[in-house]
Amino acid sequence: MTTVLADRYAIEREIAHGGMATVYLAKDMRHDRSVAVKVLRPELASAIGPDRFTREIEIAAHLSHPHILSLYDSGEADGSLFYVMPYIEGESLRQKLDREKQLSIDEAVGIIRQVASALDYAHIRHLVHRDVKPENVLLHEGVPMVMDFGIALTQNAAPDDDRLTVAGHTLGTPHYMSPEQASGETELDARSDVYSLACVLFELLTGSPPFNGPNAQSVIAKRFTETAPAIRRFRPTVPDAIEQAIKRALKRNPEDRFASCGDFAEALARPAHSESPLPSVAVLPFLNLSPDPENEFFADGVTEDVIAQLSKIRGLKVISRTSIMRYKKREQNLREIADTLGVATLLDGSVRRAGGQVRIVAQLIDAASDHPLWSETYDRKLTDIFAIQSDVALEIASALEAGLSPAERKRIHREPTASVAAYQAYLQGRFWYSRYTAEGIRKGIEYFDQAIEADPQYALAHVGLAMAYTEVAVGQGWDFVRADEAYRRAYAAALAAIAIDPDLGEARSALALLKFTREYDWEGAEAEFKVALELSPGSADIYDYYGWLCGSLERWDEALALVTRAQELDPLMHRSDVASTLLRAGRYDEALESAKQAVVFDPQHGRSNSTLGWALFKLGKIDEGLASIERAVDLNPGNTMYLAQLGEAYALAGQRSRAHDVLRQLEEMAKARYVSPYHVSYVYTGLGDHIRAIELLEQARAEHSGSVYGIKGSFLFTPLRTHPRFKALLATMNLD
Repeated sequence: MTTVLADRYAIEREIAHGGMATVYLAKDMRHDRSVAVKVLRPELASAIGPDRFTREIEIAAHLSHPHILSLYDSGEADGSLFYVMPYIEGESLRQKLDREKQLSIDEAVGIIRQVASALDYAHIRHLVHRDVKPENVLLHEGVPMVMDFGIALTQNAAPDDDRLTVAGHTLGTPHYMSPEQASGETELDARSDVYSLACVLFELLTGSPPFNGPNAQSVIAKRFTETAPAIRRFRPTVPDAIEQAIKRALKRNPEDRFASCGDFAEALARPAHSESPLPSVAVLPFLNLSPDPENEFFADGVTEDVIAQLSKIRGLKVISRTSIMRYKKREQNLREIADTLGVATLLDGSVRRAGGQVRIVAQLIDAASDHPLWSETYDRKLTDIFAIQSDVALEIASALEAGLSPAERKRIHREPTASVAAYQAYLQGRFWYSRYTAEGIRKGIEYFDQAIEADPQYALAHVGLAMAYTEVAVGQGWDFVRADEAYRRAYAAALAAIAIDPDLGEARSALALLKFTREYDWEGAEAEFKVALELSPGSADIYDYYGWLCGSLERWDEALALVTRAQELDPLMHRSDVASTLLRAGRYDEALESAKQAVVFDPQHGRSNSTLGWALFKLGKIDEGLASIERAVDLNPGNTMYLAQLGEAYALAGQRSRAHDVLRQLEEMAKARYVSPYHVSYVYTGLGDHIRAIELLEQARAEHSGSVYGIKGSFLFTPLRTHPRFKALLATMNLD
C-alpha cells in the first residue's frame, strides 16, 4: 500500500486494527485537515466488490445525525476499498470500558439511549448497522458517536448481496451479533441492532458481554442453546425496569424484542416505581426471660441468627441487627417501630434458657392491624437451637409468601456447628465485637478464638475473627495490633471460613473486603461481593462494603446506590455512610442535609459529627465545621483518625499552631501504641508539606495501614493528586 491513497490522502500512521479493517490517521491534502481512513481487509473487499460497496457507502453518506460519525469520502485504490471519516480526538467506548471495567448505571444508560437514537435514525432510512459494539462508538468530549455505517446493510437487500461469511470471515462480531445474523439470515432489520445494543449495555453494566466462550463458534452457539443471564446476578443495583428491558431486547426470536431501538431506549428511561415492594419484616430483639441476666447475649444471638437466616431469602426485605437493637426496651408501640423501620410486619419474641433447655416464643405481627399472622412456642433442648431458628425463618417466609429457591432453603437448613460451647463463645464474641470499641473488639477476638478452639470447623466463628481483625486493620483508630499483622490474621480466618463453607455469604463478603483493602485486587473483590449478595441478598453490611469499593474507585453513582440500599436494610445504622459517600463525591449540599439528619438521630455518633463538620467546612462555614469535627474527637477520645482530621482542618483554616499541637499529640500517642502513618498524613497535607504527606502515605501503603485503599476518592488528599509520587503510589495499588 502506498503512503498516499487515491492521490489525496497522505497516510501518517496506523491508529487502530480490527478483524475487518485497519484505520489510519491521514492528511486530507485537498482540504488540509486530519482524517481517519478505514481500509477494508482484502478478502472482505473482494467479497463485497466495489459496486456494492459504493452503493452502500452512498446511502451511509447521507446520514446526518448528532450521534453518527459522518462519512467524507470513499473509494478504491490499489485493489483496496476504503472510506474516510473525520478524525476525532477522544476514545472509543471500548477504551473507556477497558479502563473503568464498568460504567455507572446512569452513564451507561445515557450513552446507550444516545446510540439508540442514532440507530433509530438510520433504521428509518432502511439501514441496519449490524456491527454495533463498543469499538464502534467513539466518545468525543463525552458525547457518543456511532461509526462504521460503511459496512451496514440495506434492509431487504437481495440475498446474494449479503453473505454473513466471506472467505472465512464473519461480518459482525460474535459477542454482539443477533441470533438471526449469526445464523446467516439475509433479511435483517432494526431488531437485529436492538439485540446488539442490548449486548453492549449488558457489558457496560457488568464488564462482560452476556455470552462468552473460548472461540467464536462457542459464543454463537450459546445464543441458540442458553438464555441470557439475569444482569442483577452480576450487578444487584441495576433497577428491575432496566433488567427487564435488557431481557426483552436479548430475546432469541426477533418478534419477541422491541420493534425499534427507540422503543428500547424509551423502556430504559421509564421509572421503575411500578414494581411491587418486597414483603418486609423487622425482627425485634428477643426478650431475655432467663433468670440469669448474663443470658442477655444469648437472646441477642438468637435474634441475630434469625435475621441472618432471613437475609438469605432474596424475595424478602429484612431489617439488619443494628437498627432493631435500639428497640430492646420496647419504648415505642409496634406501629411506630414499623413506620420508623419502613416494614409491614414485625417478629416479636422471647427466650428463656435454663440449663440444657430453651424455650423460644415467636409471633409475626401485621404492623398496620396489630393482628398476629403466625405464632409458635418451641420447648427444646439447647442443642436444637439451630433447627428452631431455621424453622422460624421458613415459617415467616411462608406467612409472607416470600418464595424460596431450593438453594436458599438448603442454606437455611444448614447447621453451623454441633458444639453448644462453640456457639455460646461465638455469641459472646459477636456481642462484644458489635460494640465497635477497642475493648469490644479485643474481647470479641478472644471469644471467637474460644469458639474456634471448641469447633475448628465453625465457619461463622472464623468470619467473626476475620471481621474483627479487619476492623482494626482498616484504621478506624483502634490500633492495638499493627495493620499488617491484623490483615494477615484476618485473611487467614476468611480463607478458613470459605474452605469450610463456600456458600456462606458472610465469608465471601469478608474475603471481598480484604481483597481490596489489603490486596488492592478490585476485580477479584467485586466478583466476591457479587457471589456474597447471591448467597445473602438481604445483608446490609455486604451492600455497605461493596459501596466502599465503588467509592474507592470513584464510581460514585454505584457507591451511593449501594450504601443507600444498605440504609434501606438497616435504616438506623447506615445514615452516616450515605452522608459520607455524598461528601466524598463532592455533593456537599446533599451531604450536609444527610449528615444533619444522622446527627439529629444520634448526636453521640462520631462519624456523623465528623461528616457534618467537613460538609460545613467545604461549604465555607469554617467555624461551624471545626466545632463539629472537634465534637467527633471529644466523642472518641484516643481515636487517631478523628484527631488527625481535626489537625488537617485546623491547618486548612489557617490555625497552623493548633495543627502542630495535634501533630505533637499524635507523636506522644505513638510512643505508647501504634499510630497509623495514614492518619498523620492528614495533618501534613493540610499544612502543605506534600512531600512528607506522601512519604507517610507510602509508608501506610507498605504497612497496609489505615484506609489507604481509599486515597483515590478521598477529598482530604485533593492537594496531592497532581504530584508524580502520588500518581505513582496510586499505580502500585492498581488505582491509576
